[in-house]
Amino acid sequence: MQGDQLISFLDSRLPGIGYSVNANDLIQFGQDWTRFYTPDPAVVFFPKSTADVQGIVKVAAEIGQVVVPSGGRTGYSAGAVAADKEWVISLAAMREIGDYNPIEQTVKVEAGVITAELQHFAEQHDLFYPVDFASSGSSQIGGNIATNAGGIRVLRYGLTRDYVQSLTVVTGEGEVLHLNNGLIKNAAGPDFRHLMIGSEGILGVITEAEMRLLPQPPNQSVMLLALTDLDAVMQVFAMARKHLTLSSFEFFSHQALQRVTSHRELNQPFTEAHSHYVLMEFDDDETAVMALFEKGMEQDIISDGVLAQSMDQAQQLWQYREGISESIAHLTPYKNDISVRISKVTEFMQKLDDILAKHYPDFEIIWFGHIGDGNLHLNILKPEPLSTEEFKQRCEQVNVHVYGLIEALEGSISAEHGVGMLKKPFLHHSRNQADLALLKAMKKAFDPHNILNRGKVI
Repeated sequence: MQGDQLISFLDSRLPGIGYSVNANDLIQFGQDWTRFYTPDPAVVFFPKSTADVQGIVKVAAEIGQVVVPSGGRTGYSAGAVAADKEWVISLAAMREIGDYNPIEQTVKVEAGVITAELQHFAEQHDLFYPVDFASSGSSQIGGNIATNAGGIRVLRYGLTRDYVQSLTVVTGEGEVLHLNNGLIKNAAGPDFRHLMIGSEGILGVITEAEMRLLPQPPNQSVMLLALTDLDAVMQVFAMARKHLTLSSFEFFSHQALQRVTSHRELNQPFTEAHSHYVLMEFDDDETAVMALFEKGMEQDIISDGVLAQSMDQAQQLWQYREGISESIAHLTPYKNDISVRISKVTEFMQKLDDILAKHYPDFEIIWFGHIGDGNLHLNILKPEPLSTEEFKQRCEQVNVHVYGLIEALEGSISAEHGVGMLKKPFLHHSRNQADLALLKAMKKAFDPHNILNRGKVI
């Protein structure tokens, strides 16, 4: 159903719900930050309430029409891509921050609320929403929940899952589920809320959530360290975790630093180049951090360091880490968001670097990640002579090595960006056949007509 026939159908069956068939809107809302698929949705809806979403899903279920829930579309796994005449349900118009409960320190939000808006709301009430990442200015809470987003402070504060008190979800049958009702203790059977968190929209469309907030943390300090080699990363992490109260421990390579300083026209943080860098955020304790720095210098694992002396300088140091994805976006990076146990991080990186250097010497590799939680971001930049399709095919060959190592080390093919379409062929490296069978059964229970984000994850 397309063109005038589609418009006539929507106007008669879903009156009052905003939608667009404008070509620019279809492209904009039909894709995420993945650039390996051509967006081709039939229509983009802009519901303003859970009832609107329910209406769209009920009609879609009736006619067997596939729908794709759409948040801030900042993912890298094609989880929000509509490439086959799907109906996109954008939550962009559902941005209300509602009931605030000062006793329980929770707030109700609609799924389209931007992550940074929730952070700002918390600050206004002298509270703190700790889940943070480079895309917090454009990602939406519904999408964060659907991918169980992590970010830079997982080491201390955990994942999005840890802050979801309750959820409102529309299933593939068009039923509205109110999950957990904000309770802290609820042992009345399995908690479906946790099935929806990280489900990537294949079980239901998240429309509202009640989010837990925290007291403001102590003042934080930020320090950027230059390290002598890859092994030093985990040695410094062990020292830092023992002597400091860490909020973040972020890692990036020299190649990543070069890209971000060039793209953002930043000064080099050190006079000499170093192989690896870590950025630490921790509770103010200058005595302890200087003792750590001196010990690292004595052991020849730390080469240099900069301790921020002001909030402005701290923000400057964070740019070296948070600007990396932006700095390589125009180079069509193939991204692998993976995780292993913290103790296996350097083993994994060294083995993979050796494989890539031997078999793919023309690929530029950009490493960065959240070392404190074992989450690594492997970015392969597209060589100029290769077409996008050729590049994708070669990267999928690389994945045989990447995910083979992941499986051997009992890690995950996706730490925080989800599976989507891009990683679906490789899910068996992280989930066994029994897991996959149960996932499919769960999908059928919540979405019996198979209309929710079909073709993603499983």
